[in-house]
Amino acid sequence: MLFGKLLPREGNFFELFNEHGKHIAEGARAFTSMVQYYNDPTLRQKYAADVDAAEKQADRITAEVNRLLHKTFITPLDREQIRDLINKMDDILDLLQDSSEVMSLYDLQTVSEDVLRLSDISAKCCERVQHAVSLLPKLSQPSVTEAALKTCEEIDRLESDADRVMRSAMSRLFRDNIDVRELIKLKAVYEHLESISDRCEDVANIIEGIVLENS
Repeated sequence: MLFGKLLPREGNFFELFNEHGKHIAEGARAFTSMVQYYNDPTLRQKYAADVDAAEKQADRITAEVNRLLHKTFITPLDREQIRDLINKMDDILDLLQDSSEVMSLYDLQTVSEDVLRLSDISAKCCERVQHAVSLLPKLSQPSVTEAALKTCEEIDRLESDADRVMRSAMSRLFRDNIDVRELIKLKAVYEHLESISDRCEDVANIIEGIVLENS
């Protein structure tokens, strides 16, 4: 009995999830601003640096969650769910950073309307992820459970929107008579941006599973 009382319990997993979610939203907003002000090299560099900063902060939280898993005997969620959730959340910021780097490394000169649309959808997905994660500590409340499931559904719809924009963008890309090098650049950028919403959907699926198991 005494042994059970001395075992490390709970940890601050929900707080860490919530903090990571905030960095996801910050990184997404910085990325969207970078795309919006892409023609201004100074602002582009500033917002790209903001994306990098958010990714580094989130990496530290991911490492802390994995470290805490090894120290905590009784966790508020299944261990695999905790590990999967934080790693999938980290994938989102990794892709935001990768997308920023691809645009820079490929020396993309201008951004198309499709890049703007995909960036906007990605940012909305990230904001929804942050909201869904913030609800996890309060799942005992039926209204919160309903709100979490609704938010996951919104992420799924946004991911479908990104798929449609991606298909349309690719169709125009191969239909229009543009330079082959530019085609390769834009194709890579489109694929990276669409993948952001995919990773958000991965997080939504994990949260939905958590909600259904705990409701």
